Amino acid sequence: MQTRPVGARLLDPAPRFTHEIKRSTRWKTSTGTIIASCKIADAAYSWSNERIPSNERNADGHRHSSRMLAEPLDTEHVLPGKAKCLPLDENNNADEMVGVTDALVPFYDGKSVLVTGGTGFLGKVLIEKLLRSCEGVSAIYILLRPKRGLTSEQRYREFVRHPVFERIRAKTPQLLEKLICVGGDISLPLLGLSESDRRTLLDRVQVVFHVAATVRFNEALVEAAILNTIGTKQLLELCTGMRQLQSVVHVSTAYSNACRREVDEVVYPPPMDPDRFIQCVQLLPGEVIGAIATQLQGAHPNTYTLTKAITEQLVAQYAERLPLCIVRPSIVTGAVAEPYPGWIDNVHGITGIMMEIGRGTISSIMCDERCTMDVIPVDIVCNTLIAAAWENANTTVTPIRVYNCTSGQVNGIKWHEYGRITQSCAVRNPTKHVLLYPGFRFRTNRLVHKLVELLLHFLPAYLFDALVRARGGQPIMARLARRFQRAADTGEFFAMHEWTFRNGNLRRLGARVRRDRAADGFRCDVTGLDWEAYIEAYMLGIRRFVLKDDMDSLDQARAKLRRLLWFKRALQLAGLLLVYYLCALLFYPSGA
Repeated sequence: MQTRPVGARLLDPAPRFTHEIKRSTRWKTSTGTIIASCKIADAAYSWSNERIPSNERNADGHRHSSRMLAEPLDTEHVLPGKAKCLPLDENNNADEMVGVTDALVPFYDGKSVLVTGGTGFLGKVLIEKLLRSCEGVSAIYILLRPKRGLTSEQRYREFVRHPVFERIRAKTPQLLEKLICVGGDISLPLLGLSESDRRTLLDRVQVVFHVAATVRFNEALVEAAILNTIGTKQLLELCTGMRQLQSVVHVSTAYSNACRREVDEVVYPPPMDPDRFIQCVQLLPGEVIGAIATQLQGAHPNTYTLTKAITEQLVAQYAERLPLCIVRPSIVTGAVAEPYPGWIDNVHGITGIMMEIGRGTISSIMCDERCTMDVIPVDIVCNTLIAAAWENANTTVTPIRVYNCTSGQVNGIKWHEYGRITQSCAVRNPTKHVLLYPGFRFRTNRLVHKLVELLLHFLPAYLFDALVRARGGQPIMARLARRFQRAADTGEFFAMHEWTFRNGNLRRLGARVRRDRAADGFRCDVTGLDWEAYIEAYMLGIRRFVLKDDMDSLDQARAKLRRLLWFKRALQLAGLLLVYYLCALLFYPSGA
């Protein structure tokens, strides 16, 4: 064995990755091609250099370790999914200097991958990243269920035409031929697989990413249990028969233990035994489960975190038979760089809030602005999933390894700062769909919040709908206001509390990836991320991808925003005059 230096520039920007960011910011509009904010994308990934004491450098400027690396793992004579165990430190992690010997990208050469939840936001970005950055992958099987009157095959044809694959279609369209549709449903017995599809998966799949889940916080307990817990068990049962299986990554959530203020990278005892929980859901009528749902939830804020906690214990039980690991993302947000800066294709959670802040329809949010929020860009999560599967296939630890894919302990940002930047970006780059001049406040007083919500959210919405109805149009504002209220109410728990997520495993994984020079595009944490640049790119992404608002409408939107500002000032002046008049009537009735 020979000593190997640890790269001295662990946190340097990746040249090729930065180049991709620059190229991906070339946005097509109806009037031509506009180079949109290259500096934003570059700044968002300005990863700072790690300072290394001079006494730890050698003559070449590298830092050496006094320890020796392990010999390459001999996996040829090890049972599938059971690589040799490596020495562990006190935190149950393989020694960081002894770790993975194979490079990340070549690991996927010739591999067949199964992805559940591939049509979701996270799943789409994961598949795009695998195809584009791991071109040697043999096949990616996507579990697709019939939906909205479309068969699995019809949904597959729609899926491969999705805008997320635009870069691949433009440069290497043949890579899309590696996507293979598998008709199935995570909520059905045996996943609803045909016998031939089942045999294919058992014979060929080597890596599994289990992303499928319901992420609705207010989902009925029965539905949440079927999709998050029972579906996971059926997938794991399928995995036990896979002959070439090397790695299974289960996507959980950092809030699976939301009742704890400090969350380590371990599987905690669940509020209920997984097998008993599954039996209850399968045997008891739905109305009975609904009636006792509150008691079953206990300290959990909703059915989502409850079922995720129970499912983690289920996964841990299967870890004795399968090469499993768990990745826990926090709040998943728009992309930093891949597939495009600010990429987003839904309005769930914080994205919807940011969009409505930009449209000026939000005036009050229940949130403790002093708390550190924990958001993680979707491309960082996908990089972590891909790297975790690679590390998991090369190193086996007991008990199961967990990665808290979070930002708060690495490069946190407070709610008030995030809100300030969001509002600033909304004013600087408004959308043509803006309705009122952007302006809101975080509040912790529920009574005041509800009063403001009534006066500034619902009252204008109903007045606007009345005008639209009088003109023969379709009123939508009141419906949107109610939808936002429900979303804000379900997310309030997470905006009013703060958690400490330990992420030593994630940091070690990131260090291993950085030592692999061929894996420059697989950053696994937000160290050095410029939040202001990222949020601006995120807001531009919402503008482009969600609101379908081309950049060539920016001048028109800014002119509209100036008119709305004067309208807002006129309303404020009218309000002050009204208050003055009412006070005069009250205190000086004869003078009035």
